[in-house]
Amino acid sequence: MDTAQRLERVESIEQIRRLKALYCDYCDEGYDADGLCGLFTEDGVWDGGALGRFEGRERLHRFFENMPNVMSFAIHHVTNSSIVLDDDGQAAEGRWYLLQMATLARQNCAVWLTGRYVDRLVRQEGSWKFRHVSLTARFFSPYDEGWAETPFLEVTA
Repeated sequence: MDTAQRLERVESIEQIRRLKALYCDYCDEGYDADGLCGLFTEDGVWDGGALGRFEGRERLHRFFENMPNVMSFAIHHVTNSSIVLDDDGQAAEGRWYLLQMATLARQNCAVWLTGRYVDRLVRQEGSWKFRHVSLTARFFSPYDEGWAETPFLEVTA
């Protein structure tokens, strides 16, 4: 691999990191459904396990549009990024840990959410997009009780 190819791969990895940061920004600024859907492929998937699975732009849009009714406040902290490009440089896997503080809208309850994102991404027309965002929650707990007392709340999106 020559220097130009290596540089292109490093630039792709940085573009993917910025894409994930933009995803978090959109979520934390009220779940901008149009903005968030623009980060996904047309057939994109957001899969939160027990939190729900949504496939395709229309279902993704409805999910993100409804999120302020579920979480009236959210701050996503993603750390420990690991991005591995496929050999052809046109697809990648990105992994991040999530620590999120949020407020459940209906209960006005402060919560902690932690988990791990494992995302599949593809390059389309020179831009990176999420094809599949997968979040596996480690705990989703009331702030005042903590994860030792209540590791998982039951919430539907």
